[in-house]
Amino acid sequence: MITAKSKQRLLDVEKLSIAFGNVPIVKDISFGVDAGEILGVVGESGSGKSITCRSLLGLLPRAASVSGRIGFDGKNLLALSGEEMRAIRGRDISMVFQNPASHLDPLMTLGGHVMESLRHHFGQTRKEARQNAIDVLREVQINEPERRIDAYPHELSGGMKQRGMIGSATACRPRLLLADEPTTALDVTVQARILDLLGELNRTQGLSIVFVSHDLAVVAELCHRVVVMRNGEIVEEGPANEILRSPRHKYTKLLIDSQPSLLTLPPVAREEQAKTPLIEVDALSITYSKPGALPGTRKDVVRALQEANLTVEAGESLGIVGESGSGKSTVARAIMRLAEPSGGEIRFRGRNIAALKGTELSEYRRKVQMVFQNPFDSLNPRMRIIDAIAEPMIRHGLATRNEALGRARELMRQVELPLEFADRKPRQLSGGQCQRVGIARALALDPEVLIADEVTSALDVTIQAQILRLLQRLRSERHLTVIYISHDLSVVRKFCDRIAVFRAAKLVELGSAEAVFDRPKESYTKLLLQSAPRLERALERTGASDAGHGRD
Repeated sequence: MITAKSKQRLLDVEKLSIAFGNVPIVKDISFGVDAGEILGVVGESGSGKSITCRSLLGLLPRAASVSGRIGFDGKNLLALSGEEMRAIRGRDISMVFQNPASHLDPLMTLGGHVMESLRHHFGQTRKEARQNAIDVLREVQINEPERRIDAYPHELSGGMKQRGMIGSATACRPRLLLADEPTTALDVTVQARILDLLGELNRTQGLSIVFVSHDLAVVAELCHRVVVMRNGEIVEEGPANEILRSPRHKYTKLLIDSQPSLLTLPPVAREEQAKTPLIEVDALSITYSKPGALPGTRKDVVRALQEANLTVEAGESLGIVGESGSGKSTVARAIMRLAEPSGGEIRFRGRNIAALKGTELSEYRRKVQMVFQNPFDSLNPRMRIIDAIAEPMIRHGLATRNEALGRARELMRQVELPLEFADRKPRQLSGGQCQRVGIARALALDPEVLIADEVTSALDVTIQAQILRLLQRLRSERHLTVIYISHDLSVVRKFCDRIAVFRAAKLVELGSAEAVFDRPKESYTKLLLQSAPRLERALERTGASDAGHGRD
């Protein structure tokens, strides 16, 4: 359990305002961080969380205008020169960014990232810095640091990259760490290890942390106090347990009510269906050839899926969960015929889909549609939104162009997209709005099955709630069958009728949502459930008099 160690003020932000031209981004905010404290900063995209953190390190673009005061160690950081800020940056205040792949130099080894700050701030020799970097990597729980120190970012997993970035940020023993959404895209087990690591650094080193997140369950697990931001303003601030138990502002209440574990979805009206499964996955195996390996050798083959068996009933929502690399998306790609089986088969209404050709294959692909994880990558950036939705109908010969455009407008209404967005390009829409476009485009062909691959993983909780309610409504209105792939167990529990758990390319557990979550059989399923942060569980572990929260 994390408890605040001191009331000595370390950081004092007073009346901070940030603008780009005539557009205000952060508006006259004030907050502080005590020594040894973990402060959670929550809010949706565009609320000003990340911009505020970057301003503390002087990392804003030149076009930004900043006013107010940022007090740290008796100095106003906004009044320091570039050279003076470079002496503080990495030494006294460090930052961990959301996407380590974007912030690690691909040409620099993991050890090189850690050694760089040690040599710059302490003047250590390369030999001294290397030995200290090994110790740092060991502290952040990287196995075999003597070997991993020479690894490049592309040779590391997402969790290991994030731990390496934390090691680089904490190598000089800073007093304040700014952590900007450091666990958003990670699997629940990796996320749990990162949260444990941050808590351990707070306890053992007295490290103060500003933890930016839109996930209140994670904040409840880790933070002592919470600042809630909306539209560049602070709308609520106080001890984490008080804010999350008894929120005063309606926006904070909305954030809490939108948490997947607390979300209420309307029941789905399912038609009576025959017992014959709609989709059957029978002993399905998929292997890939590894680039660079000698053909015909064991090292030549990557087993992406091993003899998986499952069925999907008409009208149900089947959740597929597991860590990265477990085989979740491979199953979806195989059902879409985007991955060829090396063994077994997939049947749709009793017909082996591998035997479908020509018109039959085109008809199958019309009936089984997919919504992808990253809507920006799956939409043509040069195509208008209405054209992106109409295109599938025109390609399949289901409508003339004018008919397709009219139908596209109706689909926009169904997925709750304003019609004034019709002529916009994807870059002019938010992530949640682009995801609605992806759903509308998939529905344009009136499919029987919708495969949703991590469609809410990168969205704010309020947008997640809107997308889930939308999918639930469409299930009732269209009698859709949904295959929902996610690593967010709270979302899957709320939305899915049955759950399939994958690990290391194998299906390890399959059952009703109630049975899998309340009576899991496999130790791996139990580990996933234990690792997943839950807001109500974190609040149950702390009383109203506690100073903060933390992972056990």
